Amino acid sequence: MRLILYSKPGCHLCEGLQEKLEQIVEKQSIASLELEIRDITTRDDWFQAYQYEVPVLFFVNRRGAEGAEEEGREEPLPRPSPRATVQQLEKTLQKYL
Repeated sequence: MRLILYSKPGCHLCEGLQEKLEQIVEKQSIASLELEIRDITTRDDWFQAYQYEVPVLFFVNRRGAEGAEEEGREEPLPRPSPRATVQQLEKTLQKYL
């Protein structure tokens, strides 16, 4: 399972969410979870799509119907509250992943 966080430099909400997600990944509390950070200022299409929305969180499920490894598509996740604790964020992620 892979999480994708679209963010931009200087965004305090992005930094806070990234820090919490990194703690979850480090704890290995959700099996096979990877975190990819995408800086929207590096690509025009990302910037146009998310310039007023960051942080934006997606997940990619790379398991097919029979458990085979395959490339999945990005699915948006609801924006977590900036006040959510690591534990609350972890519980929310487990619902969707």
